Amino acid sequence: MTIELSADDRRSLESILKARTSEIRHLEPARIVLLASEGQTNLEIADQLAVGRDKVSRWRQRFAENGFQGLLKDAPGRGRKPLYTKERKEEIVRMTIEGRPEGQTHWSRESMAATIEMSPSTVGRIWADYGLKPHLDRTFKISNDKQFVEKLEDVVGLYINPPENAIVFSCDEKSQIQALDRSQPGRPMKGDLIQTLTQDYKRNGTISLFAALNTATGEVRGKCKDRHTHQEWIDFWRLINKWTPKDKEIHIICDNYATHKHPKVKSWLRCNKRFHLHFTPTSASGLNMVERFFRDLTVKALQRGVFQRVKSLTQAIDEYLEAQNKKPKPFIWTSLATEILEKVKCARQSLHMTHQK
Repeated sequence: MTIELSADDRRSLESILKARTSEIRHLEPARIVLLASEGQTNLEIADQLAVGRDKVSRWRQRFAENGFQGLLKDAPGRGRKPLYTKERKEEIVRMTIEGRPEGQTHWSRESMAATIEMSPSTVGRIWADYGLKPHLDRTFKISNDKQFVEKLEDVVGLYINPPENAIVFSCDEKSQIQALDRSQPGRPMKGDLIQTLTQDYKRNGTISLFAALNTATGEVRGKCKDRHTHQEWIDFWRLINKWTPKDKEIHIICDNYATHKHPKVKSWLRCNKRFHLHFTPTSASGLNMVERFFRDLTVKALQRGVFQRVKSLTQAIDEYLEAQNKKPKPFIWTSLATEILEKVKCARQSLHMTHQK
């Protein structure tokens, strides 16, 4: 069955997908009809939206018979009529998005229920219908680096098209790793009982890990140090110089931390011509792939660890490095610089529009 949309119907369907007050149950039918109008089959739409083919067919048929309003109205049937009108629900949605309780930063089910004289469970159901989660937030940071484009293209270029006869390392230091010892022994996992760890702990010192991820092979070289000053940074580069073939150029991707730009660091680079530094944009640490290694190290080897001495912490890190390097996986970058720039552009526009409201 071919779906042909009028200009008004298309605008109405697209407005459902864009509106912040649209109910979740209306989003899926709108997407199905829009895709159907593009000539896609029921099977193609079902695969793309991860829904059943019968559901696609039903909404397609319903639109063909009843038009746009047929997607919004519930099919006739028996059962209890809704207690609150659509207008009342949308009023609650607007209050949730645009307002806040007195003296607080965000709504809870209880505070909203007390304000509008409704039960907390009903508030929760309305929020769920509209996909609202005011109790949650998510942090973000948009880089304001004036050389953002140049640095982005430089780093992504190294990932996608590395220079010939060269080794590219993603480098950084994970500072202030704490050797934490639990105040009481935990319980190991047994049967259907999960492992337990005490929430309080004793600090037994800290170390810093300097790491270099070879983007071509996935191998990670690392060294633990007591401090993380420019001198330790230079010492780590000396180790890289020792570990790598002398006929290879070395390209280092790192962030804008002050120790990476210290005068003595610059002086060392002038004396070691085969080393080339490439800085990620400020507030864009996600471009430095060694950060993924640090995340995995924390989750898999440190988070549940019990370390009575710094020495045992260092040993755990060394063992993790050794195990990972037995079967390293080459790093493959997939995002083009243009795609990242488009996302940043959209984020800035969204932020600007939010500030204007």
